Amino acid sequence: MAQVLICNLDDETVAAYREAAERNARSLEAELREALKAMRPRTSAQISALRERAAAIRAMTPPVPQTPAVELVREDRDGYRGA
Repeated sequence: MAQVLICNLDDETVAAYREAAERNARSLEAELREALKAMRPRTSAQISALRERAAAIRAMTPPVPQTPAVELVREDRDGYRGA
C-alpha cells in the first residue's frame, strides 16, 4: 500500500478529525483513511459508464412536448377572476 504525507493542515481540521476518530473508536490515521476512501473521486471509466447509463435511461423515455412558460402564465392570468 502507498503512503502519503500531507503538510500544512490547519489545527481546526486536525482537531475535527481527531474528535471524529475518538467518537468512532479508531485512530486518527484510520479516521483519515476512511474519510479519503469515502470521498474518493470517480475514475474516467466510472464517469463514462455513468454517462452511458444515463443516456440509456433517457433513451427509454419518450420526449414530452412542453408548453412554453409564457403560455402558461397567460392562461393563469386570463383565467383568474379574483375572489
